[in-house]
Amino acid sequence: MKRYLSFCFAFLLVSLSFAGEATAQTSPEAVVKSAVEGTVDAMKADPQARGGDMAKITQLVETRFLPATDFQRTTRIAVGKAWASATPEQQKQLYDQFQTLLVRTYAASLSQLRDQDVKFKFDPPNLDANAKDAVVESHVVSTGGDNPVRYRLEKTPQGWKIYDIDMMGAWLIQVYQQQFAGQLQKGGVDGLIKFLSEHNARSAG
Repeated sequence: MKRYLSFCFAFLLVSLSFAGEATAQTSPEAVVKSAVEGTVDAMKADPQARGGDMAKITQLVETRFLPATDFQRTTRIAVGKAWASATPEQQKQLYDQFQTLLVRTYAASLSQLRDQDVKFKFDPPNLDANAKDAVVESHVVSTGGDNPVRYRLEKTPQGWKIYDIDMMGAWLIQVYQQQFAGQLQKGGVDGLIKFLSEHNARSAG
């Protein structure tokens, strides 16, 4: 499972970037395309990131990846029904810890992919004028072949935001829902917060 998630995160991180331009773009595929190419260009242009400096790579993730996403929505869906019963402070801790986990995992995965020469193709979704949810299919083309990656986006007041990704037939939210459900069953919301906090503490070392 860890190797599978690492693989998913690797392509996810290569495929996402700063979305400050998202509000000026009118289609979800344009947002994804800008995010993908923006991340790759930033990595190629930064000598420290190319050299494997994890602090720099993490900084790139925080400044260029996070604004392209709605991680609060991701957390809320992954936690499920327990989110509604959590206190505001517990919700904040869940969100903060989950975000930290993802940022560090993305940074580690990106450090492994920084030297790969990849190209991208994007398939626009079929949407009606009032659509609020969209799936964009992209293709990560490298020497290893053509790897399809699907992005799920929600239309928000700030523009289209990515909140889930499908790698090899498995949406990441579904993967985390299963993992989080086990922790919630054993220790409730506090147990899940403890699990995430301890994981993040280990990864920080």
